[in-house]
Amino acid sequence: MRKESVKGTVDLLHGPILKNLIIFMIPIFISNCFQQLYNAVDTAIVGHVLGENSLAAVGATASIFELLVGFSMSLGAGFSIVIARAFGSGETHKMKKAVAGSIEIGIFTTLVLTILSMFLLKPLLVLIDTPQEIMDQALAYISVIGYFVFVMFAYNLCSGILRSIGNSFMPLVFLVFSSLLNIVLDYACMAWFNMGVAGAAIATVISQGISAILCIIYMITKVKEVVPQKEDFAWDSEMMKDLAGQGYAMAFMGSIVSIGSIILQSGINGLGTKIIAGHVAARKVYALMNLPFISIGVALSTFIGQNKGSNQGERILRAMKDAYLFDVVFAAVCSLILWFSAPSLIHLISGSNDPTIIGNGSKFLYVVGPFYAVLGMLMQTRFALQGLGSKILPLFSSVIECVGKILFTMFLIPMFQYDAVIWCEPIIWCVMAAQLVYSFHRNPYVIETKHQMQAVNLD
Repeated sequence: MRKESVKGTVDLLHGPILKNLIIFMIPIFISNCFQQLYNAVDTAIVGHVLGENSLAAVGATASIFELLVGFSMSLGAGFSIVIARAFGSGETHKMKKAVAGSIEIGIFTTLVLTILSMFLLKPLLVLIDTPQEIMDQALAYISVIGYFVFVMFAYNLCSGILRSIGNSFMPLVFLVFSSLLNIVLDYACMAWFNMGVAGAAIATVISQGISAILCIIYMITKVKEVVPQKEDFAWDSEMMKDLAGQGYAMAFMGSIVSIGSIILQSGINGLGTKIIAGHVAARKVYALMNLPFISIGVALSTFIGQNKGSNQGERILRAMKDAYLFDVVFAAVCSLILWFSAPSLIHLISGSNDPTIIGNGSKFLYVVGPFYAVLGMLMQTRFALQGLGSKILPLFSSVIECVGKILFTMFLIPMFQYDAVIWCEPIIWCVMAAQLVYSFHRNPYVIETKHQMQAVNLD
């Protein structure tokens, strides 16, 4: 299949690299903004309508939420990289088989996650030292997410398929619609129907479910080139091995990070509800500021997957330099914004005027801001390695993060309290970035590309 045959795509195989990368990235960025809007609106409405205890209940489940949703989303992201490589090579049949295999593995995996959620969510909340006064609300919220994790997977797989062929615009259209719907449903479920914090989760599930349905309808009617036929679901050992290897490597990478976050959350939960409330508000702001870096990373993984499929290594190296420049510029912008507006942003998200909540949340943002450049670099490099097909080295970076969070929780948080929480991730990011950049430049495909470029220059 030629890329030009698909409407709404951006040509990542030819033409200016940075320009096309940014054009492709912009809808991803806006999509991620609306994705975060789901969470931010949930948090804001919970804080304003239901109060500080309910806000703390949602915050106390953040790490488990990331574990469940992150696993399924990372699984879909891994599948989309395999699909992107098949697209870049021009092998239509192979691409359809990759989509079919993604569906099969995804159904099985999310079913297992749902069953595990039924039995493990409450023990996990107890394990991370969730305060007893918010336990019931925390369980009510996270149970809805756990039982319907397949909905999140379905949308992210469908949008990932479209992005893998260069179409980042249509997933945005569907997500904007469902985000607006989510706001309405948030108020309906919590303010009108008195469903409590569970209402926020129900609104999110319904909205993302509609996104998935719209995405599927679009592919069936407008982008039939990616829709597998009955014969494409026939067992292909090599394809299933590639999908499972890439998908589960990314999923377990996200899970290892989330396990570290769960352990870190146990340290935070022991500091009291006001610390939890301030931290969850700060994390929402942090997540919003992180979106440009995530978006360029997602775009970069598709770019690299396609260009490796078409064996254009020089374009990959040039794209990495452009991505790093992007990181530095946006990190400076984010730092300035946070320096001048952190307290107002914490108040906006939390709905609280409590000086402990606002003060601790603001302090977190002041420290994190300057480290966005490091975070961006490690994310771009990790996405790049995944786009090249590397599985173990990005996974190892997650082990570094998990071990670091465990050490901070066990030894430093008891001594330095919330200050240790604030400095935990920036310090770990520096170690991870060094490991990932080194691994990228030692990748065999990158080394071979550099040798080819040197040979051309000598000629």
